Amino acid sequence: MSSHLTHVSAPDGVAASPQYSHVVWGTGRFVAISGQCSLDASGAVVGAGDPAAQARQVFANLRSCLAAAGAGFADVVKLTYYLTDVAHLGAVRAARDEAFGPAPLPASSAVQVAALVRPELLIEIEAFALVPEEETEEAEVVAPVRLFAVDGAR
Repeated sequence: MSSHLTHVSAPDGVAASPQYSHVVWGTGRFVAISGQCSLDASGAVVGAGDPAAQARQVFANLRSCLAAAGAGFADVVKLTYYLTDVAHLGAVRAARDEAFGPAPLPASSAVQVAALVRPELLIEIEAFALVPEEETEEAEVVAPVRLFAVDGAR
């Protein structure tokens, strides 16, 4: 089966990068994954002060979130890294490479931020994915979830 995604590592006039694809497009169901930090299932921080341990936990959390949408790392089209220190980017890339394996790398952005939601957190990563539509005989209908009250209050 051919991929539902196309990766362009070096568009005309743009320097190639081995660290990401400059352009990714495809077809399918759009999935947005909120920024994930190095929290375990109980909400405890994994790897306080250790960017490599935090990066591995972040990618484990991303894997779980993607799986909930019927997706995997091969379906990811964009990652955005939020780092409290750009020096942690090497640890993030190592954990990313381990998670993605031989899959083509998605488009990516890295931003150094002053702080994350908790002071012991060093890394947050959000992801966008495109999941191929599956042909099914009977489509499941999911009722929408009401997020806001009529007056706009949460």
